[in-house]
Amino acid sequence: MNKLVAAHHTCLVEPTPAAAPREDGEHCSGEPAGRAVLDLRLTTRSERTRWRWCEIHALRVQGLSMAVIARRLGLDFKTVRRYLRADSIEQLVAGGVRASKLDPFKPYLHQRLTTSVRDATALHAEILNQGYTGSYHTVERYLKPMRLTDAATLAQVLRNRPPPVRQVTAWITGPPGHLDTADEARLKAIRARCPEIDAAVRRHVAGFARMIKDLAGDKDKLTAWTAAIDHDLPTLRSFTVGLRRDIEAVTAGLTQKYNSGAVEGTVNKIKARKMQLFGRAKHDLLRKLILLS
Repeated sequence: MNKLVAAHHTCLVEPTPAAAPREDGEHCSGEPAGRAVLDLRLTTRSERTRWRWCEIHALRVQGLSMAVIARRLGLDFKTVRRYLRADSIEQLVAGGVRASKLDPFKPYLHQRLTTSVRDATALHAEILNQGYTGSYHTVERYLKPMRLTDAATLAQVLRNRPPPVRQVTAWITGPPGHLDTADEARLKAIRARCPEIDAAVRRHVAGFARMIKDLAGDKDKLTAWTAAIDHDLPTLRSFTVGLRRDIEAVTAGLTQKYNSGAVEGTVNKIKARKMQLFGRAKHDLLRKLILLS
């Protein structure tokens, strides 16, 4: 689901209302100053992706093979193949929409920026105390365009900023009724702007959730569900391929009351303990914490 939302990330942006004409006859663009700096579609990576897509397809139109295109542009063969197989440029641009260690701390950084705190070193130290494990350069790179914008404009931009891809995915895949009124309204608006996401929520996500909840995912239902996904949502084909590859195990998980959830939970707890103690303690302390937890 995360791939589908990322592929349609432009639908997450709320449309800017048209500005009223000014008394002097000129028209205001309706975009707050500094908005372009924060727009995902105008980042260096996305612009490079768009330019590379045009180059590769122009050479392909000339009749060149993928191997020749790769040599001429100095790219890996698999990169050229990925660009040629993509349904659109937006699908490739969405590849840059990735989860980051900084994501959980961005709301705090935004709040601090709107109070005129612009020192990247100080902000990095503050989120380190809150559990951030990434690098200073990640924080500095994220803050750089926003530090150039005044606090009032920045507050307006951040209020209108689209929700992260991972957050929208959680809204869609979470249990029914778990959203508050504001989040439910934003998801409803996104679905209205994007027929693909709306179709996924109405037809497919709800259907799969029912199979999990009711343990009703027998082989026939699962086969029909994967066929519908392949037809309606090509972005999720890699997921259905994985289901078909191990269809017997998936069917067992969707029809029997037995599962490995407790085991997986214990494994995740051990991994979390290991990360907490990495470089700080020896194996004997890790073993004792695991046994006592």
